[in-house]
Amino acid sequence: MSIATKHGDKGDTGLIGGERVSKADVRVEAYGTVDELGASMGFARSICEDEEVRELTKTIQRELFTVAGAVASPAGGQESKTTYVTPEMVEALTGHVTRIEATEGLLSDWSLPGEHAAAAAYDVARTICRRAERAVVRLSETGAELNPHVVPYLNRLSDLLWLMGRLLELRAGLDTRLRDDSHKGPRWSRAW
Repeated sequence: MSIATKHGDKGDTGLIGGERVSKADVRVEAYGTVDELGASMGFARSICEDEEVRELTKTIQRELFTVAGAVASPAGGQESKTTYVTPEMVEALTGHVTRIEATEGLLSDWSLPGEHAAAAAYDVARTICRRAERAVVRLSETGAELNPHVVPYLNRLSDLLWLMGRLLELRAGLDTRLRDDSHKGPRWSRAW
């Protein structure tokens, strides 16, 4: 069987369950952005030398297939255990956020990406995660049935990705503060 099925040559694609929709459909945009997020996290993992962060990333990448499946399901991912995003998945991310936030010396303000390649790659993944979250919210605003844990999962994941970048910078001994002695300003939220 070839990957080139030619079924989408006219601009439509199949959802879980077989329904055909336009490739420009808001649902396709949402799960496609989740797919993009997983790929960007794969790139970040491929250049990351920190074993703990790499292993956590791989675990999350596997979960993102479940998240994408839940978004790709017109029934909201509730009918199949393979596409079901659970509160436990969200809580696991929350636990990682809490654990990393407690790291002494972790940056508590804006950072300026680019001092550390892997940390910058995690920052790119974070911005894609926020875009995926916005796409899923747009999908839900159309009245589409959606697993209720997908948005909290993506919201928590974006926080975690920001923290992973800061953890890598800290472990590398880098100062990535946006503001220094010559650039003053008010503090903002940690992960925006």
